[in-house]
Amino acid sequence: MRVYEVRESFGIDHLALAERERPSPGRRQALVRVRAVSLNYRDLLVAKGLYNPKIPLPFVPFSDGAGDIVAVGEGVSRVKVGDRVSGIFMQDWLGGELTEAMTKSALGGGMQGMLSEYVVLDEGGLVHIPEHLSYEEAATLPCAAVTAWHALMETGLKPGERVLLLGTGGVSIFSLQFVLMAGAEAIITSGSDEKLAKAARLGATHGINYKTVPEWDKRVRELTGGTGVDLVVEVGGAGTLPQSIKAVRTGGRISLIGVLTGASGEINPRPIVMKKIRMQGIMVGSREMFESMNRAVSLHRLRPVIDRVFPFGEAGDALRYMERGAHFGKICISIG
Repeated sequence: MRVYEVRESFGIDHLALAERERPSPGRRQALVRVRAVSLNYRDLLVAKGLYNPKIPLPFVPFSDGAGDIVAVGEGVSRVKVGDRVSGIFMQDWLGGELTEAMTKSALGGGMQGMLSEYVVLDEGGLVHIPEHLSYEEAATLPCAAVTAWHALMETGLKPGERVLLLGTGGVSIFSLQFVLMAGAEAIITSGSDEKLAKAARLGATHGINYKTVPEWDKRVRELTGGTGVDLVVEVGGAGTLPQSIKAVRTGGRISLIGVLTGASGEINPRPIVMKKIRMQGIMVGSREMFESMNRAVSLHRLRPVIDRVFPFGEAGDALRYMERGAHFGKICISIG
């Protein structure tokens, strides 16, 4: 079977196709024919050696994929041959609270990833994908969509609330779709008026260009009558968090997800205390959350927003496209 490996040293140029023997499922395992994968910013960091430079090489990257069950091992009861499935991000986080041990089971980071024609996964680490979705659409769900669901629904989003979304990458666009699904209002930022127009067509109430309006937190407060939003889905990190704190209302919430602007920086805790802000770190989500989200996706016939689909032979180009930051929504690779 064909598989991509980061070889010898890290870097997109060191991502190369290789041949491996097709694996066989063991007890309570299933063999998945991977039909499509999707990219997350984390995958770019992994490939470049910035996520964990101690990952042993060669290493198969990418956490997110979807495909068919083609064989099962002894004792498997959750899935059967022919089922359309996705792997969950952390293979051991089935439900309940996240533990440190569970974080080591993340595909494409703690474990070998999905950028392969076939993978073997434990049956507990698989979910059935919504019937109306293509493989490419389903491949976008395990990280970005579940993260957005966790950041919104699992933290108590209510109809009528106002939510601030930063940027137009995978998590933010899924968040926009879920905010609208819940009957809430979305304000979204971007450095591109073209992307803001696309977000408006999807249903965003307001868009703010952070290049032309660098003090976007003030604009958020203006748009909310001076009070601020109820919730911020914060994907920027240290570079945007101070403004997100200013943009959220007293007693509001911040779901802290990403580090797109960098992981280091000083944050003044005083306004968090004085405004009684509830800030929660979001680390993707459990299988239980994934399955809850899939029920909602199926009910509302939600379709993920895909910017571009690359062929399997152009995985490196897909990573470089993500690196440029020109995408709106998700980037996928079709494996066939």
